[in-house]
Amino acid sequence: MTLDQLARRHPHVFDGGIRLDRAPVAAWLALQAAALVPTWAWMARRLGDGSDDPLGLLALAALAALVWHWRAALRAAPRLGWLALAGAGTVAATLLRTGIGPLPALPPLAAGLLAVLALAAGLLAFLPRQVARLPVLGLAVLALPLLSSLQFYAGYPLRVITAEASRWLLAPGFSVLREGSSLLVDGRLVIVDAPCSGVQMAWLGYFCACVVALWARHGDRRFVARLPAVGLLVLAGNILRNSVLVGFEGAGHALAPWLHEALGLVVLALVCGAIARLMAPVRRPPPVASRAIPGLITAPGARHVDTALS
Repeated sequence: MTLDQLARRHPHVFDGGIRLDRAPVAAWLALQAAALVPTWAWMARRLGDGSDDPLGLLALAALAALVWHWRAALRAAPRLGWLALAGAGTVAATLLRTGIGPLPALPPLAAGLLAVLALAAGLLAFLPRQVARLPVLGLAVLALPLLSSLQFYAGYPLRVITAEASRWLLAPGFSVLREGSSLLVDGRLVIVDAPCSGVQMAWLGYFCACVVALWARHGDRRFVARLPAVGLLVLAGNILRNSVLVGFEGAGHALAPWLHEALGLVVLALVCGAIARLMAPVRRPPPVASRAIPGLITAPGARHVDTALS
């Protein structure tokens, strides 16, 4: 039985009370956010102690801007499937943070992942259907303070890949040997250190992809189909930046710190611009109007001949 049927059958229960299916969207989201306060407190502590970069705040701001943009089109009645996922995820994130019975507690990052995905599901329950789901979930994941964890687990493999690719690019002009993530260029040792892994560039690249996809109103299929190209653009940009820096180091002309930073910003801008172009709206040519050939006598009901392209 629906709430409307219950209200007609028991008007004394519902008259003057608060209808749950008519509660403001802000009330639902505020209630969910309040239930996830332990996650927000952990994220604030991790950002406050300097153990992670505050880039996740950009993703949270993007989600807030998305809701504000669609504020007039938010659903009065939420989609129950997403609302159920939001509720289940919120309860799971709360309980698994401290453990349930014999089950051990989840690591804070894993519990935080459950929490932000639950929050994204809550948003998707009210956002209109034309908003793609996967970019919203992607921004929720990027909101986590995960750069230091990515650097710990994926930083070294990325540095090795970058160093090997740089070795191939520099081999025609230099004598280059690689050992681990270090390069010996014409007898000069150049270390591909943690900032050269490209983790921050990857974060910004995928953030750009999610934001532009939402702005362009792409569907989930189009968004997913372009994600591999986003990863390749990030990897290519990082290899290019590292190869230029190693080349100057190997030639004995190390760049000044400000030039080092400027080169990184230029390459980052090029990568993000290419990703934005990749995710940009599809430009469809205007329809070509058909017209009849001048002087041609056609029978009634005959089709006109399109000469616009002739």
